[in-house]
Amino acid sequence: MIGKLGFGFLRLPKKGDEWDWQAINTMTDAFMQGGGTFFDTCYTYLNGISEMAIRKCVVERKPRESFQLCDKLPGYLFKSYDDCRKYFDEELSRCGVEWFDVLMLHWLNDENYEIAEKYDEFRFLREIKAEGKAKRIGFSYHGDAVLLDRILTAHPETDVVLMQLNYLDWESEGIQSRKCYEACMRHGKSVMVMEPVKGGTLASIPEEAEAKLRAVHPDWTPSDWALRFVQSLPGVEICLSGMGTVEQVRANVRPFAPLTDGETALLAEVAEIVRGKTAIGCTGCGYCLPHCPKQIPIPQYIKLYNEITRDPGDGWKITPTYHQMVLSFSKASDCIGCHSCEKHCPQKLTIADHMKTIASKFESPEG
Repeated sequence: MIGKLGFGFLRLPKKGDEWDWQAINTMTDAFMQGGGTFFDTCYTYLNGISEMAIRKCVVERKPRESFQLCDKLPGYLFKSYDDCRKYFDEELSRCGVEWFDVLMLHWLNDENYEIAEKYDEFRFLREIKAEGKAKRIGFSYHGDAVLLDRILTAHPETDVVLMQLNYLDWESEGIQSRKCYEACMRHGKSVMVMEPVKGGTLASIPEEAEAKLRAVHPDWTPSDWALRFVQSLPGVEICLSGMGTVEQVRANVRPFAPLTDGETALLAEVAEIVRGKTAIGCTGCGYCLPHCPKQIPIPQYIKLYNEITRDPGDGWKITPTYHQMVLSFSKASDCIGCHSCEKHCPQKLTIADHMKTIASKFESPEG
C-alpha cells in the first residue's frame, strides 16, 4: 500500500469574506490523523496568507517533529543576491519555524531560470542547506523537458523537483508531464507532484469517461483514479493536493495499492474523452489574477465556459450565473489584450483570446 499525499496550502476555505480558520484546523487534524505529514506553501500563495495559515494552523498547534514543511522562494522577484536572504528570513518568520524540510525556487521556466542564474540563487540554496536551515533543496518547474534537463545538468545539487503531473497532461506537448518526469528519473531526482487532479478537472469528468472507470472499480471516485495514477509512478515522493474541505482530505489521505498496467491504459482512454470535452484547460490556480489590470475573474469565467461547452443544455442556468457575476466584476469583454496574465499562466493558455470567446458566448444576443 502507498500513501504519498501532501497538503498544499493554496485553496483554503473561507467563510464569507474571512478565512475559515476553524475549518482549516479541522482539515489539518484530519490530514495528520490519516497519516499525512507533508505541508506545502509559498511566499506568494494567497498573498502571504498561506504561510501565515501554516504558522497558525500547523506550526502553533503541532510538534515540529510531527510534520514536514516545504516553502518556495519567489526568485523571479529578486533584484540582487541579497534578496535571497531577505525573502528567506521573511518566510521563516511568516511560517514561525527555524528551518524547512524542503526549500525550493518557485516557478522556474526559461525567463525565471535566467533570473535565478543572474543572482546565483542556487548558491543560496546550497548555503542554506549547509547551514541546516533546509534539509533538502530544489525547485518547482513550469517549462519543457529540454530546459529541465539543462537545469539538472547544471545543478546536480538539486534534491527534488516539483512539477505538474497528471494522466491528462501525461502526453501533452505543452505541459510535457511524461518527458519532464523522465528527465528527473534520468538525473536520479525525486519528484513531487502538483495538480494531480488538474485543478478539479479530473474530479468531475464527463459521464462517459466516469462510466468506464466505475465499470472497473465502482467504489473509486474520479479523484481516486487521478491520485492513484501519480502516486503509482516510481520516483514520485509526494503528491500535493490543494484541498478545500475536510471531506476532500479524508477521501484523499487513504493509502491504496498502485495501479495495474491495465488500469493505467484505461486512464489513457479516459484522458482522450476528457480532452474532447474540455474547451479550455484551466486549473483555477489563480496565478493570473494579480496581473490583470481590469481585475477580470478569469478562472471563474473559464469554468463557466467549460461547463456550458460540456453541457450546452444547461445554458439556461449557466448564462444567468455569468450575468450575475458581471454585476460585481469586470466582464470578459473588458479584457484589453495586454497579455500580462498569460506570462504567469502555468498552463500556457492564450487567455486574451479566450476572453473574446467567452464574451461572445455570454454577452452577445446569440449567446
